[in-house]
Amino acid sequence: MSEQPSVVRIEQLAGELLEEAHRHQSRRAAKTLATGAALRATLIALVEGAELGEHDAPAGATIHALSGRVRLHTRSTEWELESGQLTRTPSQRHGLTALTDAVVLLTVALR
Repeated sequence: MSEQPSVVRIEQLAGELLEEAHRHQSRRAAKTLATGAALRATLIALVEGAELGEHDAPAGATIHALSGRVRLHTRSTEWELESGQLTRTPSQRHGLTALTDAVVLLTVALR
């Protein structure tokens, strides 16, 4: 018997996470929506000015801006994403800064 996938209301959860981010000292909040042996999808809410510091990431990852605007940056390059835009994360160390209150969906291929 196969397990049925769960269905998530992204818009509602995004609003709740953004409210939580406004209350949190780090000015961000996140929730993993799906995880398995090959994939992880995480919803991340960031208050304007909040940052995810530079970090390494697996090669197979994307960031989808669901609302607001964010800046994805490496030491030498930066990209601005606004609501509805998606990009692959760079292979070198990178960070993310919220230019406005924003919610992004990070999807990572684990294999």
